[in-house]
Amino acid sequence: MVCGGFVCTKNALCALNILYVLVSLLLIGVAAWGKWFDLVSSIRVVAGVIGVGIFLFLVAFVGLCGAVKHHQVLLFFYMIILFTVFVVQFSVSCACLALNKDQQNNLLEVGWNKSEDTQKDIEKTLNCCGFSSFSYNGTCAARCFHSNPPPTCDTCSNTIQGYAGEVLRFVGGIGLFFSFTEILGVWLAHRYRNLKDPRSNPGAFL
Repeated sequence: MVCGGFVCTKNALCALNILYVLVSLLLIGVAAWGKWFDLVSSIRVVAGVIGVGIFLFLVAFVGLCGAVKHHQVLLFFYMIILFTVFVVQFSVSCACLALNKDQQNNLLEVGWNKSEDTQKDIEKTLNCCGFSSFSYNGTCAARCFHSNPPPTCDTCSNTIQGYAGEVLRFVGGIGLFFSFTEILGVWLAHRYRNLKDPRSNPGAFL
């Protein structure tokens, strides 16, 4: 069977969805591991990562079942969902790569103000206090704040901005890579739906 035939397309689609299953399990495992060892205290962050992992797992499961059974309905919904995810992920990835420093700072400040648990995680991890300013009469989870007086701590905005550009480029690059695998999955599913199973009745269209 030449590549591009029924069996080759089926195997390629199955392999792609097995990859998605592994990635989804990795996301769920990393989020659970981070929460278990108290590396991330924010329930929203953990729930968000686990939610993304479960969604990806379900999409991959639908695609895998559709590929194995050559099920027209499952493959159709798989194509629609995967194309929607592609559009959203491609847009977000391009936005991450296009953000300038001022936009990055505004976005980071919005994220900072949304959750106190996230603030504590960042202060503890990066050893900083406050976003752009802080008071020594307040509280801070950083080691420098609890050192011998007087405490000397940098603001987290200065520390985060040093990593923000690299992180956004990394996230944008990974997002772009997976978005192209998603459009590949859409193309494979569309092609596979229109192929006849050579083991079935030659006159039947599946």
